[in-house]
Amino acid sequence: MGKILWGIVVVLIVLWLLGLLLDFGGGLIHTLLIIAGIIFVIQLVTGRRAV
Repeated sequence: MGKILWGIVVVLIVLWLLGLLLDFGGGLIHTLLIIAGIIFVIQLVTGRRAV
């Protein structure tokens, strides 16, 4: 699950940067990036680690 989360975070950051540079889909990309960040922080706080 951790590898999937990291993959999603990387894809969202790339899409977010593209959205900033090309000015398309900004609202949706920013929302998804914030959700991925919240999930990442929750995973860090709970201390769950993938095997």
